[in-house]
Amino acid sequence: MKFMINKITQLAQELLDHVIGAELPTLYFSPRGEARRMRDILPQLKQKYRPTPWLSNAHLHLMYFDLIKQKNIHLKYDAIEHLDMPDGGITGIAWYGLDLPQTTPTIVLMHTLTGTPESMCELVRDLHQYTGWRIALCLRRGHANLPMPVPKISIFGSTEDLRQQIAHIQMKFGQSTLYAVGSSAGTGLLVRYLGEEGEKSPFKAAFALCPGYDTELGFKNIHPFYSKLMTKKLFKSFIHPYMPTWKSTASLAEVLRTKSLLEFQYQCFELAGYVSFDAYNQATNPIFVFENIKIPLMILNAEDDPICCIRNFDPYKEAIQKMPNIMVVTTKKGSHCGFYEGLHAVSWSARLISDYLMAEEKSM
Repeated sequence: MKFMINKITQLAQELLDHVIGAELPTLYFSPRGEARRMRDILPQLKQKYRPTPWLSNAHLHLMYFDLIKQKNIHLKYDAIEHLDMPDGGITGIAWYGLDLPQTTPTIVLMHTLTGTPESMCELVRDLHQYTGWRIALCLRRGHANLPMPVPKISIFGSTEDLRQQIAHIQMKFGQSTLYAVGSSAGTGLLVRYLGEEGEKSPFKAAFALCPGYDTELGFKNIHPFYSKLMTKKLFKSFIHPYMPTWKSTASLAEVLRTKSLLEFQYQCFELAGYVSFDAYNQATNPIFVFENIKIPLMILNAEDDPICCIRNFDPYKEAIQKMPNIMVVTTKKGSHCGFYEGLHAVSWSARLISDYLMAEEKSM
């Protein structure tokens, strides 16, 4: 009888797995590199990712993440600092865990395309709960209603601004080991910075959640609905509230005529402080420098992601599998930055990020 019950339970689980698209993660890494050890250290990489059953559809998953989960998690940050950049611009850092001991590791978190402390609070909360570490959410220019005294903003951020933010974090917590996490558009800034810094990076390890890889071409594969919606959100967040700042920007009219993220990307170079798209692309696209990354880096993509399409990864599979320090993990389901699992829809990706960083911390 017990055997029959177990068999029926097994068959029921297999049927449910088939319906919801539960599969083992696919791993891309160099078999001779250091990244391979994570395959054996992290249990999640050897178990199926089972999305929450009613969220197995990528669009429902994304709607739940964006419209329900983000709006129903409230987190009180310890402080939100404004930082003055050398050119007069203003960035910020939202802190969680300021009262932790100096030697507690710090996760430097780089947010999404229109990210704010409120929209990032689920990931901030989860990373803190799993690791017990301090979180420093680096706010880019124009985000979270930061003042914009200088007409300069980049949707993928600025590595020079990030260097100033990291220097401030190091000044406050000089004894803290630093780790980095980029989410969605924040992965572009993260990978660009890691590639520029190479062996000089202050981070011990990093994690990129749902990157688009080549920032020039990645928007070609985004679902048209989200492309149009997010373009309007860029106007609402960074253009309309700061019209007095942009009054002398010659290309503003062209920017406001864009209807998709791809069009916006090709027209926003002057807003970012560059004279042409080519100059902007050469200075910000992470793909030009990613092979110079020297620290351990894990990357996670979902194959059903309607925003950062898995096809963006295809041109770089071969190169990444020759790099000893990088592992790319892909799941069949998960949508964009959601990766919810279980009846209570908890984040599978936040647990993977945390376990990965803690494994790197233990390897010191």
